[in-house]
Amino acid sequence: MSLQRLLTLIYTRNKEFIRDRSSLSWNIIMPVFIVAGFAFAFSGDIVSKYKVGLYNHESESASLNSFLKTRYTDFITVVNIDDAITKVQRHQLGLLVDTKNLKYWTNSDSADGYFLEKILLASTSLKLEKQSVSGKEIRYVDWVIPGILSMNIMFSALFGVGYVIVRYRKNGMLKRLKATPVTALEYLSAQVISRLMLIITITVFIFYATNFFIGYAMHGSHMSLFLIFALGAISMISLGLLVAARITSEETAGGLLNLLSWPMMFLSGVWFSLEGTNPIVQQFAEIFPLTHVTAAARSIMIDGAHLVDVSYHIIILLIQSIIFLFIGAFLFRWE
Repeated sequence: MSLQRLLTLIYTRNKEFIRDRSSLSWNIIMPVFIVAGFAFAFSGDIVSKYKVGLYNHESESASLNSFLKTRYTDFITVVNIDDAITKVQRHQLGLLVDTKNLKYWTNSDSADGYFLEKILLASTSLKLEKQSVSGKEIRYVDWVIPGILSMNIMFSALFGVGYVIVRYRKNGMLKRLKATPVTALEYLSAQVISRLMLIITITVFIFYATNFFIGYAMHGSHMSLFLIFALGAISMISLGLLVAARITSEETAGGLLNLLSWPMMFLSGVWFSLEGTNPIVQQFAEIFPLTHVTAAARSIMIDGAHLVDVSYHIIILLIQSIIFLFIGAFLFRWE
């Protein structure tokens, strides 16, 4: 591999993207408008279902059956008690009940917690031990911003690499590059590095530009957050290369990329939590890179998680990147 040729390809691809004003504007302006729209739409009081976490749900007492039939309330089984308590602090759960040890947690600053506690105590004769916690409410815009940034990375990676390579193959650009000393490894590496540089630059700009006006909840490390975004970008760029490895039709490429991106956008927890959904849906969502980027970024921003805490998502993203790159490089054809 020639470093000079690689740097030339990266420089050329970056310059081409910057000169494409429409693509550049779309990648920057669209997520800004989405964030601003959600910040405005969800700035008032939102009428929604109450959420109650149930710990040790298998050991529930019959005396709680009346409470468990409360209307307009979602009862969610939780596995990790510490994570569930954190959600009570963040106002993501109105109440948390340990049905085995007869304890419950409520946030002293939460209106939902206040009413759910009254309903719980009025519907059972059990003597429950109260545990009070406190914490600032997480707004919907705080919760959704990691997903919006991840979604923008997904579209930029898939269409910015996959669609472009197919277009080059169709108009004969790749055929002409084949006649040069440039190797397939150099060309593909340049595509990955160039798109990664542009994605991270745009993501950093969008994050800090919108954060200046909205002020997101950020309890973790900024460096960890952008490392997760970088890993997610590499994984989805690799997926874009895999799609474009042999396709010669822009219409086919566009169809396949949409077939990948739309299910990811709706089933990866970008807009709504997958908690309480069918377990099959939750397991199916695990195959998408966007699921792991969004979950890891959200844990860092909202819960203050460290990289060790999101190591599961990091490992999955690394494995997916290696698989996509290997298969894409093996199948790649110039013509």
